[in-house]
Amino acid sequence: MFTTCYGNRNEPNVGEDLVAILQHNDIQVRLAEKEQCCGMPKLELGDLEAVARAKEANVPVLAKLVDEGWDIVAPIPSCVLMFKQELPLMFPDDEQLKKVQNAIYDPFEYLMIRHAHDRLKTDFKKPLGKVVYHAACHQRVQNIGSKTSQLLKLIPDTEVEVVERCSGHDGTYAVKSEYHKISMKICRPVVNKVKQANADYYGSDCPMAGHQIENGLEQSDAPSKPTTHPFSMLRIAYGI
Repeated sequence: MFTTCYGNRNEPNVGEDLVAILQHNDIQVRLAEKEQCCGMPKLELGDLEAVARAKEANVPVLAKLVDEGWDIVAPIPSCVLMFKQELPLMFPDDEQLKKVQNAIYDPFEYLMIRHAHDRLKTDFKKPLGKVVYHAACHQRVQNIGSKTSQLLKLIPDTEVEVVERCSGHDGTYAVKSEYHKISMKICRPVVNKVKQANADYYGSDCPMAGHQIENGLEQSDAPSKPTTHPFSMLRIAYGI
């Protein structure tokens, strides 16, 4: 299978770790050129004209890659959701968009499909111990199942505790001064779960949610440790 990485370049380590994992599994990788934001933040703000402009910039590039035989993965769940569900609802007659919709995958969904066909490498070198995994809202709504936790559980001597609760970040909500304190209050139950678990690693498919939890730990009286994205966890387990 061939895969194009498409996503948020503001999280370079996430993208680099994903590329390393794909290449370790003998998957050819090509980055999409001339990409823009998927448009999810603008959609949440109700700026539908900006969403349409982003779609017009992104879809022709991605559809061309699909025509060339590439599959598409995006490191950020919101980006996958945008192309898989939100944009097709807004533009149901866009044939190029339909091509992208049918060819885009959550990365862990993609890797677990390979596992189902005995094409995922399980040559893990390092156990992760205890992991608290926060299931991202925009991954859960895709109705693909908990692929991230399923894959992490394949790692020997690794215990995964799944937290299915909103982190309170909600796109741009948590970074607005008038809502930040409320967002941290919403996140408190998740932070408490991480504190109680005293895990070796914690993190979320959504980098914003992971940093929101990290911020909550820093504001609490618990010893703080940085969030670790599941891609990074998997890369550590592979020893690559």
